[in-house]
Amino acid sequence: MPENGPPLKSEAANKITVLLADDHTVLRQGIRALLETQPDMTVVGEAANGREAVEQARRLCPAVILMDISMPLLNGLEATRQIKKELPACQVVVLTMHENEEYLVNILQAGATGYVLKQAADCELIEAVRTASRGDTYLYPRIARLLVTDYLRRVEAGTPDERDAAYDTLTHREREILKLIAQGHTNKEIAELLVLSVKTVENHRYSLMNKLNAHDRGELIKYAIRVGLIQL
Repeated sequence: MPENGPPLKSEAANKITVLLADDHTVLRQGIRALLETQPDMTVVGEAANGREAVEQARRLCPAVILMDISMPLLNGLEATRQIKKELPACQVVVLTMHENEEYLVNILQAGATGYVLKQAADCELIEAVRTASRGDTYLYPRIARLLVTDYLRRVEAGTPDERDAAYDTLTHREREILKLIAQGHTNKEIAELLVLSVKTVENHRYSLMNKLNAHDRGELIKYAIRVGLIQL
């Protein structure tokens, strides 16, 4: 399969393929055991450092990569940047012990589509993998609240993100479509809901990405969260 092709799925069962990247062997084994109890998931590889994670991602093209931040040779953030640049279809969910705004911003900027604390419940990790496999953003609930709190604080201080000002340039239809994208609807579903052609929805989506300087669906979702279009 070409390096920039779509994420691999198990041919027999259409399972979500997962790559585990963490330098703690016991933790990797525990996560592998957890995920492989799920009928729709399979672990296709493991990496003990950031370089291995990038190499394994190139070779396996997994649907989802569970990525630790603190790893030897190459940290998880830089590994995520490299993987997303070369394999944008691979979704990265970051695993971390850290719960603060600085890590959250850096992780989102690196291209990750999910953020889960290592001490999170098993059900939350499983939900993060499923959510990421659909191309949707998953933020651990307390982390999501941090993001909203940070945004509200910046608004009160009069220093909103530059792209927040762009919201005023969006048409009513573009705002409708942005909200539906953030809720996880496909172009076809949006077209049916708004009684539009798929081509028209695609044109609005292209316009949204230009106005908001967003490069993919994940960035549109993160923007919608910041401006309060969807509730967390």
